[in-house]
This record gives sequence, structure tokens and C-alpha cells, in this order.
Amino acid sequence: MAATLIFGGGIVLSASAQSVSGSLGTVHKGAPARATVYLTLPGGVHANSNRPGNEYQIPTVVRASSTRGVKVGRVAYPRGRNRKFAFSETPINVYEGRVPFTFTVTVPPGFQGKTVRVDVSVRYQACTEEVCYAPKSKTVALTANVQ
Repeated sequence: MAATLIFGGGIVLSASAQSVSGSLGTVHKGAPARATVYLTLPGGVHANSNRPGNEYQIPTVVRASSTRGVKVGRVAYPRGRNRKFAFSETPINVYEGRVPFTFTVTVPPGFQGKTVRVDVSVRYQACTEEVCYAPKSKTVALTANVQ
């Protein structure tokens, strides 16, 4: 039986229309379900990857958590793209466009609730070709029915 995604995002992060959204697939007690959170960056904007390759660049970090015994797995970060910018002597590994971050959610077999909620925080630094903005941290709540 499929879980119903009650809320999955679309939070506007700034005037430049960066957003975080997500989805949580079918959730069955005792079995891992795959969850995906997206950081969406408009054209002309990039974010440092989780491993930008330069100690002065702030990496993207995704943290997911839940309560009531729900286990949240390690976040899988996609590979970024190495790009050379005028402000850096070496290439920087960055994310562009719609970037997926995945992890698993496991509801314990004895879970008593009808829904599960996973809170996800995405911390990133958005940049253009010329400037990097102050780091931002935005959240999204993923909620699904438990079967």
C-alpha cells in the first residue's frame, strides 16, 4: 500500500527562487523507505557541493532527523561538477540546477502512529560567477502515512 505524501516542500528560500522540496515514498513498518530532498537552484546560480575541494568554500550539508524510534539513514550526496571561476585559482566542485539528496527512513515494526514525519535541513552557500552570498539553512518536513 502506498504512503500518501502529505507535505513535500516548495519552500521559497530567497528572492532568487532557490527552493528545497522533497518526497518520501511508501512507508511500511520495519522496512526502509527511500526519501529524496531536492535543492533547486535557478540558472546562473550554483552552490558549493558537499566536497567543494577548497577549504575556504562552505560545503552543502543535509541533515535529516525524526522521532519516536524512526531511523534515518546517512544522506547520499550526488557528485558535483568541477568549475573554474574568476574568483578562485583552482576549480571548485559545485551543484547546479535540481540537486537530489537521498536517504532511507525506517519505521520500527512496533510503531504506533499513523503518520511519520522527517525534518530535513539543507545548509548551502549560493554563488554566481562573481559573488558568493551568505550561507543559508532551510528546512522541509516530509510526512507520510505508515502502513
